Amino acid sequence: MAFQLPPLPFDRAALEPVLSAESFDYHHGKHHKAYIDKVNGWIDEKGLDGKSLIEVIRLAKDSGDKPLANNAGQIWNHDFFWQCLAPAGSSKPSAQLTQLIDAAFGGHEKMLEKLAEEAVGHFGSGWAWLVLAGDALKITSLHDGETPLSHDGIKPLLTLDVWEHAYYIDYRNARPKFAEAVLGQVINWDFVSRNIEGDAAAQGDLAQAA
Repeated sequence: MAFQLPPLPFDRAALEPVLSAESFDYHHGKHHKAYIDKVNGWIDEKGLDGKSLIEVIRLAKDSGDKPLANNAGQIWNHDFFWQCLAPAGSSKPSAQLTQLIDAAFGGHEKMLEKLAEEAVGHFGSGWAWLVLAGDALKITSLHDGETPLSHDGIKPLLTLDVWEHAYYIDYRNARPKFAEAVLGQVINWDFVSRNIEGDAAAQGDLAQAA
């Protein structure tokens, strides 16, 4: 039973000019798929048959298997990230999310600025995250393929991929321009809002075995 690459939740040209169809050909079609292929190659060796992606991530953490944790984590992170994206102007934060943003950051634009700063300031490869910690929003970043599932007490709401493969085709080495454009124009705020009350962990568990 091998994991399958889920389709993008939008047409690959739907986010242009912020993110090009070509960028998704590589980011989704090659990089995301490569993590899935890597984990699939370990199914028999590591006893993963019949396990969900979340179960694989937790097994990797408990056993200290860093290669498996990074690759399985990257599958989950990408599944979650694609859902954080939507065509410009197609969604807006819910009243509940807006209230939490105002309480934590003093406004939507200030929150975006802080999240962009986290994304740009993160050294090396990884992910910038907006999370719910208890009753308050917080911004953090995680390295490589680490996921919020490995941390108790936080619920992922929104992420931005800051691996170079996420932005090099469209922005070359200009991570700040990438972060500003994506966060400011093509975030799926409906998805982010739903994660407050919903099962956010399940939202990244899309690469189901088949």
